[in-house]
Amino acid sequence: MKKIIIKPNKTDAIRRFHPWIFSGAIKQEDPGITDGDLVEVQTPAGEFLAFGHYQDGSIKIRVLSFQPLAGDYADFWLARLRGAFSLRKELGLNPAKTNAFRLVHAEGDHLPGLIIDIYDKTAVVQCHSIGMHRDLPWIRDALAAIPELTLEAIYDKSKETLPAEYSLEMENAYIWQKGSGSSTVLENDHSFAVDWVKGQKTGFFLDQRENRLLLTQYAKGKTVLNACCYSGGFSVYALKAGAKQVHSVDVSKQAIELTDKNVALNGDFADRHESFAMDVFEFFKQSDQFYDLMVVDPPAFAKNLKKRHNAVQGYKRLNAAALTKIKSGGLLFTFSCSQVIDRQLFQDTIVAAALETGRQVRILHQLNQGPDHPVNLYHPEGSYLKGLVLFVE
Repeated sequence: MKKIIIKPNKTDAIRRFHPWIFSGAIKQEDPGITDGDLVEVQTPAGEFLAFGHYQDGSIKIRVLSFQPLAGDYADFWLARLRGAFSLRKELGLNPAKTNAFRLVHAEGDHLPGLIIDIYDKTAVVQCHSIGMHRDLPWIRDALAAIPELTLEAIYDKSKETLPAEYSLEMENAYIWQKGSGSSTVLENDHSFAVDWVKGQKTGFFLDQRENRLLLTQYAKGKTVLNACCYSGGFSVYALKAGAKQVHSVDVSKQAIELTDKNVALNGDFADRHESFAMDVFEFFKQSDQFYDLMVVDPPAFAKNLKKRHNAVQGYKRLNAAALTKIKSGGLLFTFSCSQVIDRQLFQDTIVAAALETGRQVRILHQLNQGPDHPVNLYHPEGSYLKGLVLFVE
């Protein structure tokens, strides 16, 4: 590996195991290092600190290990992915009821820049760094060498998550055997159609599994609105839990078609479910209905700090509108998946929305991403999903 020397006063964050090394911490680089190279990080005295992937930008190095590489790089990958799978087995996911889960969650599994989701017998890999994409042959071979995964195909869906100039000539494709491009999977014994070729992210939002299950405790006999519903996960859970009526709203016609498909996969709910392909604010304007339970789970309003203020205003406006449509004694499940909106800022934004409506509100639950999306203790930025369950008086 080529060497990167860190400034003497910039080693503390690395010694505290933060997996990102920023450009301002670098004192010296070996000549000829290119994006995606595996590099060794040292102090000016030559002491080993870490090794990881190099990529020109604000985050210069994404750390793979704080220990020197021992043995073959293929062995490193097999050990790291076996470790990730062992953790998922500890979660007690029953494959007869749940066969879709996140196997690798980037920094949460000590593999920054890498996401791997399992949909039954297909692994969908998404690389967010050039180094990870260059490591695909090792990732592919390590996945195929874990028999307990019972994989039949591995699909690379990295084109949209890599730098445009790097991925220009690239296409998403199967990198080990071939599958159909879609599957019906199980989550807590609920059926969902997943299309990893055409769907958002890797095909499904696995991070809400436990939060969808929590919804079933409250949904029976209730009127429910699932706003920004995407593929209708919360709608399906509410219907199977005995909700009296469920409305699903999303501005995307494709999302509504997927919601309707998922609802149909789980039973005949034609008399209890209705979907609307329209902007949620327009829906609120046109509807005079009030709900017992509401889910507000919008896409990320901000993906960088420059847009954080606009995102806060967006969350405030959406939640204020939602609060005006909830019956007294009703519940609001509200979420933010914007990494630049931390938990306190999100809660403060909900407070502002509640004040604007004049409703009395209490917090019943504080929600997170599921445990198959672990957060590295030394990388709090990995805690991206924030949620609150609110009791509205």
